[in-house]
Amino acid sequence: MAPVPLRSRLVIVFLLLLVPSIQAAPENWAAEIDRLVANDAARPPAPGGVVFIGSSSIRLWSSLAQDFPGVATINRGFGGSELPDSVHYIDRVVIPYRPRAVVLYAGENDLWAGKSSASVVAAFEAFRSRLHAALPEARLIFLSIKESPSRVRVRDTVRETNRRIAELCAADPRCVFVDVATPLLDAAGGFRPELFIADQLHLSAAGYAIWKQVLAPHLSP
Repeated sequence: MAPVPLRSRLVIVFLLLLVPSIQAAPENWAAEIDRLVANDAARPPAPGGVVFIGSSSIRLWSSLAQDFPGVATINRGFGGSELPDSVHYIDRVVIPYRPRAVVLYAGENDLWAGKSSASVVAAFEAFRSRLHAALPEARLIFLSIKESPSRVRVRDTVRETNRRIAELCAADPRCVFVDVATPLLDAAGGFRPELFIADQLHLSAAGYAIWKQVLAPHLSP
């Protein structure tokens, strides 16, 4: 079999990188976003707060207000969303609130769905770019992708993605990478099942208590 020419190989790689974008389906969350926007119209959040956005690990963080007293938190997590979904809806459920900071947790669902580390990093950069184009002074706090016991298959990719996003944040004074993944592991790097609910994917109250402790120092004005 003749070798594939370099140019053809580059085209194939390019098309493969496009696959995650083709598969993204932000319309799946349209009804949920519409509901959030309607609620905002009735009770507009005050500007200058802290928006939490991303996937179900954010949506299920029901104790945000109690965990961070004195911080005006706005929970805008939605379903099993992926990072491009947060990019898609940033103009509806982030920018209008004019937050002083945005806490983003997303990317885990992307990697589990088979997307590459590069595609998640690109989506993070797109989110950062759109946020700072509209709100140059806003701080972006990225919560590292956790290593979930039920998703051990993508553990190496999770670590690679966290490393790359941490490097990007280190080079941007408006960005903070907060490692909320390592504190969920034991001293030997193993999983702690008690920090997750029965599905071994979503955090238990004990897991969120650790996230609270790690994140709190980064939410002061």
